[in-house]
Amino acid sequence: MIVIVNYGLGNLGSILNMLKRIGIDNVIISNDPDMLLKADKLILPGVGAFDAGMQKINSSGLLAALNEAVCIKKTPVLGICLGMQLMTQCSEEGQLKGLGWIDAEVKRFQFANTEFKIPHMGWNYVTTTDVKLSTALPEQPKFYFVHSYFITCHQATDIIMTCNYGGNFVAGFCKDNIMGVQFHPEKSHKYGMSLLKYFIENFKSVTGS
Repeated sequence: MIVIVNYGLGNLGSILNMLKRIGIDNVIISNDPDMLLKADKLILPGVGAFDAGMQKINSSGLLAALNEAVCIKKTPVLGICLGMQLMTQCSEEGQLKGLGWIDAEVKRFQFANTEFKIPHMGWNYVTTTDVKLSTALPEQPKFYFVHSYFITCHQATDIIMTCNYGGNFVAGFCKDNIMGVQFHPEKSHKYGMSLLKYFIENFKSVTGS
């Protein structure tokens, strides 16, 4: 069972529809902690501000279940956009601590060159260093981005995808059972379908479950 975590922010319906388009039927949207703990895989979406996201998770009663599922049970989890950022330690966008699943922090884009607008919005090519993921994606993969903040990973080995927008930034990271992408696969047509299919069918937890 695939559970899309409903903590009050995110394109839940769009992600559900995209999964159904690639033939994934055993998927639900839920804010029930018990369902999160029963999930085979989790998707943590998100649109909006960092502190608002963490406040929603804290007030929803989902924090303990998320930590148990991801950190103890090692359930594979995919963070999307804000969901990816919430997996880090902290963000320049707010004051609250993140989930702390990845040794990383979130910073705001700052460009001297006015050619690069903020937010970064639109289609961009990405480069991946992960062989399995690279094989799973179409050639010259590109995805749809909408964000004003980007992630800096403190461990280079956690970085699996980069994108160039006024300089390289982390477009995807992975550590054990945790995977995050800055872009929106649910808005990225065949490229997003391929990435979601890879996560659902081939991405394994550290225990191989």
